[in-house]
Order: sequence, then C-alpha cells, then structure tokens
Amino acid sequence: MTADSLATDVVARLQCPTCGSKLLGEQSGLNCVNDTCGARFPMVDNVPILIDDQKSLFSANDILERMAKGAPTGSWVRTAMRILPQLDSNLKAARNYDLFRQRVLDVCARPVILVVGGRIAGRGIDRLITDPALTLVETDIALGPRTNLVCDAHNLPFQDGSIDGVIIQAVLEHVVDPFLCVEEIHRVLAADGVVYAETPFMQQVHGGQYDFTRFTFLGHRRLFKKFEQYEAGATGGPGSVLAWSYLYLLLSLVKKRRARMVVHGFARLTGFWMKYLDYPLIDRSQTLDAASGYFFLGRKSQSVISDRDLLKLYPNS
Repeated sequence: MTADSLATDVVARLQCPTCGSKLLGEQSGLNCVNDTCGARFPMVDNVPILIDDQKSLFSANDILERMAKGAPTGSWVRTAMRILPQLDSNLKAARNYDLFRQRVLDVCARPVILVVGGRIAGRGIDRLITDPALTLVETDIALGPRTNLVCDAHNLPFQDGSIDGVIIQAVLEHVVDPFLCVEEIHRVLAADGVVYAETPFMQQVHGGQYDFTRFTFLGHRRLFKKFEQYEAGATGGPGSVLAWSYLYLLLSLVKKRRARMVVHGFARLTGFWMKYLDYPLIDRSQTLDAASGYFFLGRKSQSVISDRDLLKLYPNS
C-alpha cells in the first residue's frame, strides 16, 4: 500500500483515538460514529490525522502547521549526509525482517502490518515493502514520504486485536512513555500477532528534545514482558558505539550549526571504518553489554515473564 490512501479493510480496523468508537470515512476526513463524541479528523493529501489533542504531546494543528511551513532549508545537507558513509552498522535487520515475514505469514495469509514511526523506510524493511502478500500501514507522528496515517504511538487508533504484525524500529527512544506504547502494541495485535522492535542502547542523543530513553538488553526484554520471545540480540556492536563516540567527541568541540555540519561530515568520512569491528563481535554474548542497540522479535502472549525469570536470561552471569 502506498501513502496515497488507506485500503478499505484497513479503515475498517480503525477506531476513534478519543473514545474508541468506529470511524466513518468521508472525502474531507474521518468522523467518529459516536454522536456523544462527534470527533472529526482531517485528511491531508489523503493521509488521515488521527490525533487526540488532549491525550497526545502533539495536536492536529501542530501537524498541519508543520506541513504548511514545508521542508526546512538545507535539504542539500541532508542529501550529502545520505551519500556519506554511515557510522553505525545494523547487521541483523535484513535477516530479522525475513524471520518476521515468515512468522507473520504463519499467523495470517494476507497480514496487515502496522509500522510505527514509518514516515521513511527503516533499514532492511525494503523486502517487506515490496512484498505483495503484506499490507503495510506506515504511521508516524509527522507526515513523510511513506506516511499512510498520522497518529501517536501512545494511543494507536486501531481496534483491539485488529493487527497481524507490528514493526517499531528506532522509535521507542523518542516517545515519552515506551511502556505505554508497547501496551498499545499488545492491545492492537491479534492473538499470536508478531512484533519486531529495534531500540538503541549505547547511542548519544540523536533526536534533540525528542530523545528520552535507553534500555539495556534485559531492560529491553522487560519492556516486551507480555510477549513470547522468538529471538533477541544486538543490532550493532561496540565498533558502532566507538564510531558514535568519536563523532560526539568532535561535536562537543563546536557549537555553531555550520561548524557542526562540517564536523559531522568529517567524522563520517574518517570514522566509518570503526563499524566494521562489529562483524566478528556481533554474535558474542559479551557484545550485549556494549551494544549499539538491540532487537526483539516475538509474539503476543497472555502470560507475563516474571522479573525472576528475566534475570536468568542474562548471558554473562
């Protein structure tokens, strides 16, 4: 599915983010069928904005104003940064998405996949985007080239048990309450629904004021305590951590925006080689204590892993 529209069967799975009632699609937007609520949600370029202003850090007006301003200046800088080599590695995403696809197709022949934080394509997800067997609903708190639906991860506008799989890649560090977001994921997933998450650990602040949280390996597993684990581990190792530290060491020496852009480019040109140290280290248990980030692949469960059982999962004890 593209960002041009939402499929009819996807709209049928939506609910009002204010009261939880069903939504009726109209040309101008989506309206709550509950007369007592009567909430109306606008559509921008065929993308619904399903935000409850009272529950969210953002409002629908914030989204509309941001769009009216257009892209900020300096787009050439972002283009240059895409061309420069990355400082970090993600050695597991492509393989993990293949595993996610297999698991979710075991649950449903024509699965609907919710991508939380999907205004741009994440690393490794291309193989899912091009798969005609999957319907991807790519959501974000902001409009972007791949946004199908604007919503808040703390208050997903989907009915209970209506989604077959959820992907949340490099998002949970940017929400104010990651535990609530994971509760929402658990709620909207169907029985045996599959979740795939990636979350940073040893990474410096990379979202300005919208960067809140980091998790250790066991902390990340506890975040998904209501899920049965298929696999979990590191996405990037200490080589990536070293490269990030090198970048932020240099950035700490300068303050002006132009100088920081120059330093950023210099660090990527001179420090990208460090990430290749991850290749021989990524599957070692010791790497989990020094990882750049972690992944979790699992399915919805009705049982909860206890904290005592959680401690037994630490690999280096």
